[in-house]
Amino acid sequence: MPQPRKIIIDTDPGQDDAVAILLALGSSELEIVGITAVAGNVPLNLTEKNARKICELAGRPEMKVYAGAIRPLARTLVTAEEVHGKTGLNGPQLPEPTMKLQEQYAVDFIVETLMKEESGTITLCPLGPLTNIALALIREPRIAPRIKEIVLMGGGFFEGGNVTPAAEFNIYVDPQAADLVFKSGIPIVMMPLDVTHKALTTTKRTQAFRALGTKVGIATAEMLEFFERYDEGKYGTDGGPLHDPCVIAYLLKPELFKGRNCNVSVETASELTMGMTVIDWWGVTKREKNAMVMREIDHDGFFALLVERLGRL
Repeated sequence: MPQPRKIIIDTDPGQDDAVAILLALGSSELEIVGITAVAGNVPLNLTEKNARKICELAGRPEMKVYAGAIRPLARTLVTAEEVHGKTGLNGPQLPEPTMKLQEQYAVDFIVETLMKEESGTITLCPLGPLTNIALALIREPRIAPRIKEIVLMGGGFFEGGNVTPAAEFNIYVDPQAADLVFKSGIPIVMMPLDVTHKALTTTKRTQAFRALGTKVGIATAEMLEFFERYDEGKYGTDGGPLHDPCVIAYLLKPELFKGRNCNVSVETASELTMGMTVIDWWGVTKREKNAMVMREIDHDGFFALLVERLGRL
């Protein structure tokens, strides 16, 4: 057996973040070194609590959860309660967590872990705004070449944005942080709306989670039923896009995805297009390629993987 791949999940749960965390917890190929929370879908006091709720739901209270940035680098925090509900995890009735929040600041934990672990062995998996990652790079620039890669959910190009006509939520919340990360020289794999909008939680797929008959399966179905209402109304689809689990699924089965290496630049100056990810898909600039941008997904294979792995919890 190869050694499990070491990852840090940086997250702002969110129902789709929750499913991503559950997928990682159900997969022995991955070793979650820590979970760092950031303000995003809801404020930090809820995202760190939600991360702990999910670990307890999965029966993994020994997981270490750290609280990070309370707000973006340079802008006022924008949240998404209209999508995720007041708690960020509306749907199931999950008990208040009893596992403790770690005392260490998430950014310090990221820096310390990357400096301590062997270079090139830690993958960062950001599922929310990139504030914690940017702060870690600002605090200790020597971590950049030590990161194996960053696999993130964020941005969009052919699909436009989901919070403004031009910008996807995670990038829009902290475009300055995203700009810093994309300019860092770290290998990046990007899961934009162009791929996540093809991973729809249809009624049949949600029922497959419920049919597991487990606490995790039923809670997942309840989360998705709440979460997808907003997107079904917005896009007129059967089900909503399941964004964040694409990050973890890529680590487990990269063959589920197809994309190409591109230059990705983040707009930080124009209010009209603030947070837009400008993806040079056709290579029309001389800008250096800095990200593998995914555009296609085997959605049946993706949901089969989710059901199988969540079924292990």
